[in-house]
Amino acid sequence: MKRMFAVGAILISSLWAAQRPDSSAGYLKTKVDPGRAGVFVDGQYKGPAANFRIGRKFTLPAGEHEIKLSDPRYEEVSRKVTIRAGETTTLSERLRPLPIAKPPFGRLRVIDFDKYAAVYLNGRFYGHADEFSNFAQGLLVNPGEYSVSIVPASGGAAHEEKVRIEADKVTIVKAK
Repeated sequence: MKRMFAVGAILISSLWAAQRPDSSAGYLKTKVDPGRAGVFVDGQYKGPAANFRIGRKFTLPAGEHEIKLSDPRYEEVSRKVTIRAGETTTLSERLRPLPIAKPPFGRLRVIDFDKYAAVYLNGRFYGHADEFSNFAQGLLVNPGEYSVSIVPASGGAAHEEKVRIEADKVTIVKAK
């Protein structure tokens, strides 16, 4: 019985230690309209600003960081923020809309196991893979040739592919 208690105590203490926050890290809380805007920290994609309209909280090393918010329908915004260890810094932004694109459109679908993988067309961020992944979703773009890049949010190699989008047709890109 004492042995089980000792093993249980060790397990609980190791779990507690694993959940303690890094004392040299702080947090960035995003309150961004639109919430689907991509958050880039020091040039690295971290994911969408919100999930189901709830701002996300990102763990970052303490210090100054360049934050970029990007959505294809809005002007990009860049801000410098200072993250303090153990504290939460809130970034609140409302992006300004760009002119609405005109038809005709084709639809681009993206299939990737990493739902937060960043999707780029011709080098410009357009959203994350989960926004364009099922039969009812897709990115509407004007017909033409595009370079599609899918970059995992968790790191790793990007999938790149050239595609031709045709009016009123669906083009599917599957990351490997």
